[in-house]
Amino acid sequence: MGVEIKESAVSDAEFEDMKRFVSDYLSASVENEDDGGRMRWYPWHSAEYRFNHILNVVDLATRIADREGADVDVVRVAALFHDISKLEADQEVHAEEGARVAREFLSTHGDYPESFLEQVCQVVSDHSYQGPLTDVSLETRCLIEADILDKIGANGTALMLLRMGYEARTHMDAAEMVERVFERGRDASERLETDTAQSFAHQRLKRVKWFREWLEDEVPEMDHDGQFN
Repeated sequence: MGVEIKESAVSDAEFEDMKRFVSDYLSASVENEDDGGRMRWYPWHSAEYRFNHILNVVDLATRIADREGADVDVVRVAALFHDISKLEADQEVHAEEGARVAREFLSTHGDYPESFLEQVCQVVSDHSYQGPLTDVSLETRCLIEADILDKIGANGTALMLLRMGYEARTHMDAAEMVERVFERGRDASERLETDTAQSFAHQRLKRVKWFREWLEDEVPEMDHDGQFN
């Protein structure tokens, strides 16, 4: 007997349409603000950064879902919409607003089952949950873990180094700032539940540690506290 292959609920073309919608929505959110965008000079408050973050989370969440046996379609669509309202809504309600936008789009673009819409919107709405990940569905867990993972590792390190420029810090502070990425990433990774996410976190944190040691090795007057020896 052959292996039954589950047909995807979302075609590649439909997913590309969703991606264009999300990108356009984020850009419009910034353009519609009177001041030209909330803290737009910080990259993580720009439409470009937010969309890149979303795509990173889509990739990570899809990989986690596939390996952990979650509904991949639900997870990747929820990941795509999870931060769509991040630039226009207050942080406390951006997840609920994202679920609302996702429902409006999905219910008017395609013929998706109501059960699929309900699952996607529930995962989007729950992705800001701060409690134990054992309390949420496997699909929500995959999204939250992917969201955490994108903040640690190379991406988190690059953003922290960019922040140094905005704060007029010198390169002598680099090791200290990278150490913060490592510590925050290590603390955040303690929430991870799936074996897949924990493996990804271990790899990413190891690279951050190597980068900090590389800095200290090549800038001899720097130690990990960012002070002169």
